[in-house]
Amino acid sequence: MSLKMPAAEAHALERREELIAGLRAILPAESVITEEIALRPFESDGLTAYRQLPMVAALPETTAQVSAILALCSELDIRVVPRGAGTSLSGGALPLADGLLLGMAKFNRVLDVDYDNRVAVVQPGVTNLGVTKAVEGRGFYYAPDPSSQIACTIGGNVAENSGGVHCLKYGLTTNNILGLEMVLMSGEVIRLGGRHLDQPGYDLLGLMTGSEGLLGVITEVTVRILKKPASARALLIGFSSSEAAGACVAAIIAAGIVPGGMEMMDRLAIHAAEAFCKAGYPLDVEALLIVELDGPEVEVDELIGRVRALAERAGSVSLRVSETEAERLAFWAGRKAAFPAVGRISPDYYCMDGTIPRHRLPEVLSRMGEMSRTYGLRVANVFHAGDGNLHPLILYDANQADELERAEAFGADILKLCVEVGGVLTGEHGVGVEKRDLMGTMFDETDLAHQERIKCAFDPRQRLNPGKVFPVLHNCAEMGRMHVRGGNLPFPDLPRF
Repeated sequence: MSLKMPAAEAHALERREELIAGLRAILPAESVITEEIALRPFESDGLTAYRQLPMVAALPETTAQVSAILALCSELDIRVVPRGAGTSLSGGALPLADGLLLGMAKFNRVLDVDYDNRVAVVQPGVTNLGVTKAVEGRGFYYAPDPSSQIACTIGGNVAENSGGVHCLKYGLTTNNILGLEMVLMSGEVIRLGGRHLDQPGYDLLGLMTGSEGLLGVITEVTVRILKKPASARALLIGFSSSEAAGACVAAIIAAGIVPGGMEMMDRLAIHAAEAFCKAGYPLDVEALLIVELDGPEVEVDELIGRVRALAERAGSVSLRVSETEAERLAFWAGRKAAFPAVGRISPDYYCMDGTIPRHRLPEVLSRMGEMSRTYGLRVANVFHAGDGNLHPLILYDANQADELERAEAFGADILKLCVEVGGVLTGEHGVGVEKRDLMGTMFDETDLAHQERIKCAFDPRQRLNPGKVFPVLHNCAEMGRMHVRGGNLPFPDLPRF
């Protein structure tokens, strides 16, 4: 007696085999990953609550290979999810069971450094810190510095418009790139911008930055590099409450001072970071501000005095100024290690990302405290205080019944609060799948329809990273109408861990 395979399953297997054969004609055999055990490293990104094995993974290393792969997938009607280092915290690189995972890690070379024009041309798999390492010998650096800069890659930074502790003064990724090479879903290769400071026509470079892999696959990036400041010193300022620290942040900005970086941590985060890396943080305070001032030495000295006075007026209870470069770096080491440090005090944590107007900071912190008590979950606050980008870390134990669900509900309420006070759903982590179903709290149907039309212009069959960002997946043929109701394309499932 023989058992016949269901027609749908047989068709899926046939498509998979056809895809694998096509990929092996483009790539070396070792760059086409098909076995389950070898696919496991790609099943999740930094949002580990959701996991899904891809159908196949491909690891190209040239633009021509990427072009051929996307053309193949377009011909076979295969969905594609681009992936960099997999450090995304919003599920932006979550694979699809019926899709190709396109890993860009082999694009890891610095192609050119032009010190005269202060630009570097790099491949998307170069790490954020790797750009600075490549140019620091001549006294230059790359300004955006996410806490994950040792691992996250430039391609992913562009996809999510990443920031970091110095984005207050020096901007996010969008303010620090000049050009891109990218491949469309059709396999076409296009270039946007270049080494020049401005370009004619539509700002497609700005459109691509933060597009979360929905419009094209980046294969080359031209970034700005900056000369290191003549002097940089940091102040470590303690407060008896988070509200007082938030008020100090507002006072510094209101005084016209733009620090190189201004970060805030609450008591839980302070203690976790200090235990983790011995940064010299005071343990008898409820909130800590790190304020870095850079520029000519005489200017830095003047600004230190002004910030000290503002901090005292805001009720600071401790204040230290870095006297050496090693001490300044130690101040930052604790902040940049805050996420892994919190991992030592809780089995799991959920890292949020929302942005609010700075002057609403004391109110938002107070209401987050109330939410913490309501949900029965602790929250450690670590964030870019200067630009209002919050990163609350909700502590939970996935082994305890309903704690993950409570953590997600708590996080959703935080994001809704950000929008309520005039902020946005994300500052730098992106929407991905994490915030996808919250997009309606910030945008109405008309807003979302116009955004989706842009997606349709680049990817009319919705094959590139589908299921991310938009709460409903529409057929692009319908997008000519202003009000579109109900999806009519298969929506990718979101498998939970």
